[in-house]
Amino acid sequence: SGYEVTGTDGERLLYLPPGGAPAGLSEGNGAAAGHGRDRPYEMVVADVIGRPDGLARLRAAGAVGPTTDVIAVHIGHEAPPGGELTRRLAAAGARAVPDGSTLVVGAYEDVPDVPRRTLVLGGARSGKSVEAERRLEAFPEVLYVATGGTRSGDTEWSRRVSVHRERRPGSWRTAETCDLVPLLGDDGPPLLIDCLSLWLTHVMDEVQAWDDAEWAGGGERALRARVAELAEAVRTTRRTVVAVSNEVGSGIVPATASGRRYRDELGRLNTAFANECEHVLLVVAGQALPLRG
Repeated sequence: SGYEVTGTDGERLLYLPPGGAPAGLSEGNGAAAGHGRDRPYEMVVADVIGRPDGLARLRAAGAVGPTTDVIAVHIGHEAPPGGELTRRLAAAGARAVPDGSTLVVGAYEDVPDVPRRTLVLGGARSGKSVEAERRLEAFPEVLYVATGGTRSGDTEWSRRVSVHRERRPGSWRTAETCDLVPLLGDDGPPLLIDCLSLWLTHVMDEVQAWDDAEWAGGGERALRARVAELAEAVRTTRRTVVAVSNEVGSGIVPATASGRRYRDELGRLNTAFANECEHVLLVVAGQALPLRG
């Protein structure tokens, strides 16, 4: 529930109280549909950090559009500090203003551009997947692309998958596939790809890159071509994309030639993918460090 205010010139503002989210909305039936209007609000004032699902519902209903000025309020101590708060709000298409600011509904504002392509890097249990999910939780109908698939009989892997699935919003869909290029070429809702390191494992299996002879006999060229194809798809995609990958190579040197090959190729893949992204983040101990954007 919230409060809708309509000005004399028809500009509309929606205010949602602390912890509030809209109810009774359906896709294509905006919050003001009862008033005979089908356009987005000019301004929405809401708890973007605490209730990103509320913003997602408004977007799904068409009540928030690309030109809607989304103002984040009710920001408490749990919000990230300084520049990270600004980046997180920008990822949701929102902004914060100082207390006491005067806002003019309908006036042109520099509405934050939602990053179209983001790469989130990090080590094991760094919080990189949580950070990636956070970047899209204010958007409806996200397609979560799980490149790890299922592993029959591996109960520990099944628990990992369950934890990830339970953490995601109920409106998100899941596709278990490593066929990323067609997804990037299609129109559709935002993609969250988790993760590129498992995609690389799959592709190295396909080109037999683990075997020294196969690697020298054509596996290396085949892998380079697949990575270049993926980078081109990222460059030309019209979808919003957030991808996760492991950052490796800072610790123990792998004991085998194939392990070292995987480490090196993952570094090259991460570099190629990052080159096509507006935002690149490195997550260390749960802290997101911006590398670009």
